[in-house]
Amino acid sequence: MLQRLAEKGVKLAYVTLHVGAGTFQPVRVENIEQHKMHSEIYEIPPVTVETIAAARAAGHKVLSVGTTSMRALESAAQSGVLCAGRGETDIFITPGYRFRVVDRLLTNFHLPKSTLMMLVSAFAGYDEIRQAYQHAVQAEYRFFSYGDAMLLERKN
Repeated sequence: MLQRLAEKGVKLAYVTLHVGAGTFQPVRVENIEQHKMHSEIYEIPPVTVETIAAARAAGHKVLSVGTTSMRALESAAQSGVLCAGRGETDIFITPGYRFRVVDRLLTNFHLPKSTLMMLVSAFAGYDEIRQAYQHAVQAEYRFFSYGDAMLLERKN
């Protein structure tokens, strides 16, 4: 997928992620504000920050491949400016979150009641995600970590 994006002229930039099993844990509380988000370590190199800044300056969109990459980028921009460096994030993105970096998200179809389902709903809109999942079920897409992917656009 990354090779196909590069062939289409998409400029690639990278982050280092240390993904834990917590990524896949369901939310087990009724009130999502009581959910304790797992923590993950990330590193964003200066060249990635420069590439994103250049893309923005040229009027291009920023695409994150994967929800963990998105969490890293959004965490590194909590000050309002994307910063290079190593960090640890326990950011829990739910509907109402104001995205600072990412405009598009390439991700798989996530488990119900997961933090990742909440993240994609916050990003693309609850109704849009419901429609995408209805289509995926009808078309018999493969779900979860090694399944089919969807391309989402940030809903303002």
